[in-house]
Amino acid sequence: MNRLHVHLHVRDIAQSVRFYSALFGSQPTRLESDYAKWMLDDPRVNFAISARGGEAGLGHLGIQVESETELEAVSERAKNAAGEVLIEKGATCCYARGEKSWAEDPQGVRWETFLTTGDLTTFGVGADEVRREGATKPASACCGPAAPAIAEAPKTTTACCG
Repeated sequence: MNRLHVHLHVRDIAQSVRFYSALFGSQPTRLESDYAKWMLDDPRVNFAISARGGEAGLGHLGIQVESETELEAVSERAKNAAGEVLIEKGATCCYARGEKSWAEDPQGVRWETFLTTGDLTTFGVGADEVRREGATKPASACCGPAAPAIAEAPKTTTACCG
């Protein structure tokens, strides 16, 4: 079963952890000095916050899947919707390792489709392999596409989690 993912950039991690813990009625399932994540079942959402230099507000939305087959299917739908996706194999981001694809909606909201394959002890940045599907411009390693669209991915990671 897929899970909706929401990532917000916050100014003060401790203040935000207090707020969201009270709002959700539970403590984060992952808590670091610059990052917190709640894996909620009602509603089924992976809600993450980070204080890593991004402007306060919505970082990106996503769909977390549980298998390679689901990742391929949702990534293909994202490519059909957006016209292109940025594929990251062996991505390291937000204290996790995984496989990802990124698309952007018509308003410029970035959507991440991902399968988490492991945990990291440090805030990861980058991917083993990055490529575009449905695009004409070359990709560069990053934790996610920056606006505008995924036409020019940043050379340093500032887009995904921090």
